[in-house]
Amino acid sequence: MQQAQPTFVLVHGAFANSFSFAPLQAELGLLGHRSVAVDLPGHGFGATYARAYQAPQDLEELAAAPGSIKGVTLADNAAHLIAVLERAKRNGPVILVSHSRGGITATAAANARPDLIDRIVYVSSWCPVELDVNDYYAEPEMATVDFASFAAAIVGNPAELGLIRTNFRTADPAVLAGLKAAFLADGTDEEFLTFLNTFQSDENLDVGTSADRAQAATWGRIPKTYVRLADDASLTPALQDRLIREGDALTPDNPYDVRTLEGSHLKWLTDPAPAARLLGELAALL
Repeated sequence: MQQAQPTFVLVHGAFANSFSFAPLQAELGLLGHRSVAVDLPGHGFGATYARAYQAPQDLEELAAAPGSIKGVTLADNAAHLIAVLERAKRNGPVILVSHSRGGITATAAANARPDLIDRIVYVSSWCPVELDVNDYYAEPEMATVDFASFAAAIVGNPAELGLIRTNFRTADPAVLAGLKAAFLADGTDEEFLTFLNTFQSDENLDVGTSADRAQAATWGRIPKTYVRLADDASLTPALQDRLIREGDALTPDNPYDVRTLEGSHLKWLTDPAPAARLLGELAALL
């Protein structure tokens, strides 16, 4: 009897949502694959867009406006994802795919419910092993990352707002140039601005603690793939390679299957055909 078709469950990164996976899902669908793009709590249609975020912007008002994502925790994200995985698993094998900050949630879910995941795939994605996520930013592998442009786009005090608010609708040419260099240097200006307009302004603060790092006894049982993005300027190849090494050291009998795609942090989403073919190859391994 032929095994049921796997379902790809796609988990977005910071300030993103399920909308960013639409081109990838179209490619997967045309290759005959089933996929579900998740909106984590406070994302997608659950996001807050303050009136002050619209033109003409009122940055003073925006800096104080409440946001629905305040108080959302990594545990909330993991619980939401686990509920999706439970439903997907009823239909057959599940391949969990995360991007960027979404890897933190994917790892937490894998720690808690490895039985729901037949393969976990990190695409230039966080899978903390030796350090907490915030601590990796101070490591040498992230020394080349330009945080200044992102910092310049932040509005308000995160500690007071209870969330991170970023003005992706800024018209400041220097900030826009910095963001493009960080996320989509190999895309056109039109592609970059289009993607930027799919981002939401608010993100939650919780990236987990040592208790949320990859656990050998649970996460470590799942077959895993790391897809390196060779030209990523925001989660550098050096940091991606470090995460791979740390994961392999944690579970030497179950190392990463490592693949590489050319391109920046977002290029695999704006030009998704190579990524869709790669994911299709992973589905064939089940």
